[in-house]
Amino acid sequence: MSDLKKYIKNRKSRDPEFANGFDSGYEQFKIGVMLKIAREEAGLTQEQLAQKLQTKKSAISRIENHAEDIKLSTLEKFAQALGKKLHLKVA
Repeated sequence: MSDLKKYIKNRKSRDPEFANGFDSGYEQFKIGVMLKIAREEAGLTQEQLAQKLQTKKSAISRIENHAEDIKLSTLEKFAQALGKKLHLKVA
């Protein structure tokens, strides 16, 4: 187990407030990171992707950095603009 995973496990056991919001916050963070990586792999800047989606660069930044409560339709458009497909999984 990595030091980070040990820290998170310890902190969750000591701090109920941290534990309560960590998992959902981490999932939202991962979505934003995945979108940013996909954009970078497509060789696009935030500005270029914004132009493809007919929006502003600040909207792309907000999606990548604060992906909480993002609409499914927005995720689909984001993926399509990158030449990718969106796959969802309920686990």
